Amino acid sequence: MSQVQDTVADLKGIPTRDKLIELLRKEVVEVTFTKLDGDERVMPCTLVESFFPDPKKDATQKNEKVVAVWAIESKGFRSFRYDRVKSIKVLPYGNGGDEGNED
Repeated sequence: MSQVQDTVADLKGIPTRDKLIELLRKEVVEVTFTKLDGDERVMPCTLVESFFPDPKKDATQKNEKVVAVWAIESKGFRSFRYDRVKSIKVLPYGNGGDEGNED
């Protein structure tokens, strides 16, 4: 199953779900995805805890088809279906490091 996930991620030009979550824990990422109603959405989001108003709350990844994230613009937890992700782009947010910014 992991090989299938890797192949699909490669074909779409995006990281696997696990690698995307790992990236979100370090960076602010602009995720472009198709909403369930068919509309396209571009959402800057992260899992960097310093963005959360209450660091005790986290975006627990309970469903393997869905990725829960902190939406930067709406300042709240949102989620999207991993299989509907079209592209991702790492955004600068001033963490002092340049991990993941190798575009």
